[in-house]
Amino acid sequence: MPQRRRRRRAKLSQDPVEASIEKLTPEGRGLAHVNGKPTFIDFALQGEKVVFQYTRNSSKYDEARAIEVLQPSADRVEPPCPHFAVCGGCSLQHIATDAQIQLKQNALLDHLQHLARIQPEMLLAPLTGPTTGYRHKARLGVKYVEKKGKVLVGFREKSSSFLADLSVCKVLHPSVGERLEALGLLIMGLDARKSIPQIEVAVSESVASLIFRHLEPLSDNDKHQLIAFSQENNLHILLQPGGPDSIQPLWPEDPQPLHYVIDNHDVRIEFKPSDFIQVNPLINQQMIDRALEFMDLTDSDSVLDLFCGLGNFTLPMAKQAKKVTGVEGSEVMVVKARDNAAINKINNVEFFAADLSKNLSGYPWLNHSYDKVLLDPPRSGAMEMLSHLKALKARRIVYVSCNPVTLARDANVLVNEFGYKLSAAGVMDMFPHTAHVESIAVFDL
Repeated sequence: MPQRRRRRRAKLSQDPVEASIEKLTPEGRGLAHVNGKPTFIDFALQGEKVVFQYTRNSSKYDEARAIEVLQPSADRVEPPCPHFAVCGGCSLQHIATDAQIQLKQNALLDHLQHLARIQPEMLLAPLTGPTTGYRHKARLGVKYVEKKGKVLVGFREKSSSFLADLSVCKVLHPSVGERLEALGLLIMGLDARKSIPQIEVAVSESVASLIFRHLEPLSDNDKHQLIAFSQENNLHILLQPGGPDSIQPLWPEDPQPLHYVIDNHDVRIEFKPSDFIQVNPLINQQMIDRALEFMDLTDSDSVLDLFCGLGNFTLPMAKQAKKVTGVEGSEVMVVKARDNAAINKINNVEFFAADLSKNLSGYPWLNHSYDKVLLDPPRSGAMEMLSHLKALKARRIVYVSCNPVTLARDANVLVNEFGYKLSAAGVMDMFPHTAHVESIAVFDL
């Protein structure tokens, strides 16, 4: 058998190169053409002249990193976090907030134009809020690094599987973001320092909860140290020795449920630290207000809320509509949504569990008539639901999206096949300093 010749990868040049940046990609990287070849350059902005070094070569394009800015853009600012150049959690901290918003708005409009050949009749003003300390939900990596003699807690390095060596995170809620070093020192002092791979963070209106994933049983000494840290820092600590069902509180032993209040609608949502909630509570409040504004509900409306979760939209809508039906893929979440309805004494709502990515034939809630529909799907979008929406013929659909690509794909079907018009759309800055684009779109029949 003839042996295949292994293709040798060309050695990566470390010689500095100058380039002028032509545009900014949706991910916040500067694009230049060097010797006719597209080169994507981290930390470079449109209109700048920079000196860069290559970080990766491929046959169609190269990747690089700016090491010096010769002519800075007016949009360039000093990053608020000292670890921005290393940590992969944020990619846009060197860009002024207004320019970040414009980048996200352009991404939304570009995807709608290129994938669906449509533009909204009304472009909504962006929803914005604090750009630091906003993140109330996160999953932190943990790694004991013997060579450094320390435990790292935080996010991965840019374009790497290694954890960054962080002392602080400026986008995390300060109750956790200002304690990364303290958490590392705590775990360094545990017997189980090598068997704790992650900490899941959930911050409510009153307290922060930390779920410690551990691959080996914790000693009594370790538990005592964790409890002491919890008490000293007003934190709830839970342990997760196995899958999600194994999560149990360590301290307090019987904690009160976490919660947030949707102020303008007098709704209280209770949740567990492992439950999905929106990471940015202030943008969530504005998002709910905007969604209900465009739902324009009356006491005669029947509403279908798909991907309803804990009832984040469902319960505020139920206070204005005749009846709301919420559907969610997780039976556990459905039970919690029902509990939240009971807590708020809301009786004109019902919840069902159904996998909205599968065939839904036979579900009785699909045989009902709905005046309006709200969609809040995951990044994969709502393609599997679209044929059912065609049959329902709701006169208005409000679509909350965390991925402009799948929103544009689904909008193409709603507008160009089903006859809806895209009445309005706009971005919501749920994740400042990142390229994540959260948006809302209104479709009318």
